[in-house]
Amino acid sequence: MQDENRTLPAALAAAHAEGFSADHDGHDFEPYDEFMWSDETGQWWQSWTGNPTAGAAPFRVFGQDGSGGLAAFWLRVPDAPIETQPIVFLGSEGELHLIASNLGDYLWLLANGVGPIETVDGIHRTTTPIPALTAIAQLCTGDRHRPVATVIDAARAEVHALISLVDTTSR
Repeated sequence: MQDENRTLPAALAAAHAEGFSADHDGHDFEPYDEFMWSDETGQWWQSWTGNPTAGAAPFRVFGQDGSGGLAAFWLRVPDAPIETQPIVFLGSEGELHLIASNLGDYLWLLANGVGPIETVDGIHRTTTPIPALTAIAQLCTGDRHRPVATVIDAARAEVHALISLVDTTSR
């Protein structure tokens, strides 16, 4: 466990360092400075699925909401770069959501003033772009802009695969 690389992708760390979560009114998300230990994530996965033989968790956790739900990269495609993997929310009460299809889309949510948990609970306000986060998203993706609705629609297209994973893992 001591030699496990827990370093977040640079763009994710830079975006979270902008203080979005602390400054975002009504936003209930605490980003981590590094990934949760994989052993801890595995224990959580076994408990969350109710399956003590669930095996290694296919997630790299990078934050949580106030109730203990976790935001994570879903390692859906083995050996693919983590930045290309979907980002999910696994709630403390069994909620299951895709936040973004990849890191670039997640960054565009933040750049558009939308927090990760808002994609779960719903966006109940007018969003406002955040210039510093827009610059990070542009640098990471090369896109000039990616609208919130486009990001959310792309993530929703993958939710059935996530549900299938949980259904086959849970007791």
